[in-house]
Amino acid sequence: MFTAPLAFCQSEALKGVVNSLAYFRQQKDLKYLANAKRQVDSLIKTKKDSSNLTKSVFRAVVYSSILYTDSLNKLALPETSLKDITNLVDHISDRQRSYKYQVELSFSKRCLSNVYVREGSKLMTAKKFDQALASFEKAKEYAPRYKRINSYIAYANSKMGQYAEAAKYYNTLLNTDTLSSDDVIAAANTYKAMNDTAKALQVIQRGRRALPDDKSLLFEEANIYNNKKDYKALEPLLPQLLDKSGSNAEIAFMAATCYDHLNKYDRAESMYLQAIDLNNKNYDAIYNLGLLYFKNYTTKTGADKQSEIDRAIQWLEKANSMKPNNQKCLQLLQWAYLKTRNEDQLNRISDKLKQITN
Repeated sequence: MFTAPLAFCQSEALKGVVNSLAYFRQQKDLKYLANAKRQVDSLIKTKKDSSNLTKSVFRAVVYSSILYTDSLNKLALPETSLKDITNLVDHISDRQRSYKYQVELSFSKRCLSNVYVREGSKLMTAKKFDQALASFEKAKEYAPRYKRINSYIAYANSKMGQYAEAAKYYNTLLNTDTLSSDDVIAAANTYKAMNDTAKALQVIQRGRRALPDDKSLLFEEANIYNNKKDYKALEPLLPQLLDKSGSNAEIAFMAATCYDHLNKYDRAESMYLQAIDLNNKNYDAIYNLGLLYFKNYTTKTGADKQSEIDRAIQWLEKANSMKPNNQKCLQLLQWAYLKTRNEDQLNRISDKLKQITN
């Protein structure tokens, strides 16, 4: 925001201050801000000087510039400087003749707004969320057209559990031309925290209309359908999702589960195998694939029937090796060996089940 021209009105008394500010703008050397500070301080010695509007305005300009630029405080401003200059700017704004200094005041407020955002971010890191919120709100007061501050206010509110207030600010962001997927997802997560999944879905869909190629929003919408077990709504998203994230084991497993529940077993089998290929430690994919073959066994006849039960046993045994005490897996293996009349394996599994249940 430090882009406003320093074409402030000049008087002989203030010419040195203005020149120092102009040199700083050109060369970005803090020594010029130090000069401006020394010069403006020399002009304010008495109570009458302090009440002089022009001198007060330039003091605000110089000190707000330092607060914004000198984040490491190399010029050693007192700890109370931010509060003092804030009070000064607010006091100047309330004076009747302040309209003559709108350029200068606007410049100072933009500088202070940045400082309050910076301070708010530090307070967020320190988990002082209420103080951070107050900083962000002050930043917004000084730069009301800077929409990004709404995201900081929304985030601080959400960390404090004030979800309705957070949603209000996120909605403001959703109406801007600079919409980002992070804003959309944060807004959706706020509604999820309020147990309003329908509203969260609306926000995601709204974001996808504005950002149709965004992969993260596509995944968020798919994940909502998956968590709701709304597989019919999820299915149309799978081709695009797999195209964008074909090497993601989580996506492959989501697609497999969806096709499985829709009784599209050939597609489910292919996606389970892909998920396992991408992550051979995915127990759920391995177990579900064994269960899928077991379900296929019940619908097949002849040689195909035997083939399906053999594959079911293969994958269920692999799942059992990963979680030896999983009762559901052991029960499926027990049924499978019962169907194949494999007495030795049936006894082995039955003994395991007895040990677990006892």
